[in-house]
Amino acid sequence: MRKTLFSDKQFWRMLLTLAVPIAVQNLLTSSFTLVDTLMVGQLGDVSLAAVGMAGQWSWLLNMVVFGICSGASVFFAQFFGEGNKKGFIHAYGLASVSGLFFAVLFMVVGFFAPRAVISVFNRDPAVLHQGVRYLRIAVFSYPAIMMNMLINMVLRSTKRVRLPMVVAIFTTVLNAFLDYGLIFGAFGLPCLGIRGAAFATVISAWSGPVIILSVMAFTRDDIFFAPLKALFGFDRDFVRNFARRAFPVIMNETLWGLGTVAYNAIFANMGYEYSAAVSILRTFENIAFSFFVGMTNAAGVIVGQDIGRGGIRDGIRNAARFMIIVPVTGLLIGAVVLLGRDSLIGIFNLGGTISDKTLTAARGILLVYAIELAVRNIPYVAIVGVFRAGGDTKKGMLYEMFSLWGISVPMTFIAAFVLKLPFVAVFACSYLCEDYLKAILCIRHFKSRRWIKPVTETGRAALSTYLEEGK
Repeated sequence: MRKTLFSDKQFWRMLLTLAVPIAVQNLLTSSFTLVDTLMVGQLGDVSLAAVGMAGQWSWLLNMVVFGICSGASVFFAQFFGEGNKKGFIHAYGLASVSGLFFAVLFMVVGFFAPRAVISVFNRDPAVLHQGVRYLRIAVFSYPAIMMNMLINMVLRSTKRVRLPMVVAIFTTVLNAFLDYGLIFGAFGLPCLGIRGAAFATVISAWSGPVIILSVMAFTRDDIFFAPLKALFGFDRDFVRNFARRAFPVIMNETLWGLGTVAYNAIFANMGYEYSAAVSILRTFENIAFSFFVGMTNAAGVIVGQDIGRGGIRDGIRNAARFMIIVPVTGLLIGAVVLLGRDSLIGIFNLGGTISDKTLTAARGILLVYAIELAVRNIPYVAIVGVFRAGGDTKKGMLYEMFSLWGISVPMTFIAAFVLKLPFVAVFACSYLCEDYLKAILCIRHFKSRRWIKPVTETGRAALSTYLEEGK
């Protein structure tokens, strides 16, 4: 296997075909946050911290919805590989109902209790005031965020990745135009300040699913516009099987999202300047993460379709390739961030409105991020790209929860409020305590091959044959 591990031209062709458009799309989507952060940053530390804290509620919704979509993607990839269109449509219908429920729930809570939501992360009166003004408007983007994520997951699973990328280009340009116009009153638009950023987010978020569904309606796509009977005609056995596979993923992503919220709450309560610094880091983190999203989604599609159609050996070989490619990419991107961090951070202070305390903290945590990037993404590609594609959704959840809630969050809290370490040291603790043990556990589980658990009849039959041959 070693001699042919990276000499397969078809693999590289498929990787580039899937990963590049997905990475570009996520890069453009991440620029939503970049544009918001850059422009709101011109309003000062308080506004920047307020948008960052309000964004935590949206981040938590993203994790819940991603859990639903990622759980459904196990079925999307394997059913598509097997050619089971009926099962694919059932999975799409069930995921749609589940995702919409949570999107509406988060929207209602954020609209009627914005102060309670923001106060979890920061209780500074000025931050609360600005955060409430932003959140009450931004929550109306939540159903669109859910729809966009699920639609993109379906398109990726069926290897249609160009349309989402083109739409992402349009929505990114639209968001930048509306951000500048509505925040500062340019282009004849009203000057709304922080509220303008929220309106820009809502309009841009809805434009994505509206455009894609319009194109799908024009092409008469029979997945997105399948009859209601086909979408929701699943039986109890299907729901039970879906829930058994998807529920651990939903819990995994939700609890991981809550862990990130807990980190940010700890950082915010050390000072709003540190909240602003974390907002700056998250912006760059999301941009760099786009490359790993592309490769991990490609891994999920390629490995999942291999397993679903019964190509067990191909699935293992392709999974091994991704387990090597991702950390190597992490080393390269980390080096770029390390060399250019001062210039990157300087972008946010073009107007001279960001305090030295915030900028110094941002430089320190960006250094930690750059050094640790390669290790941090080993569990990501293993759990999201390989284990879930193979049908194993439980083991990754156990590794995530033990590392995050059992070790890292408590240790970060102790570092901040008991040991009273400097902010950069507290931030480093949150990374180091979570990632290294989790990476080791994931590598061990990958080598065991116990993550191969097909959901298709073809895949299960092929696995039995593979295990018999192994004996």
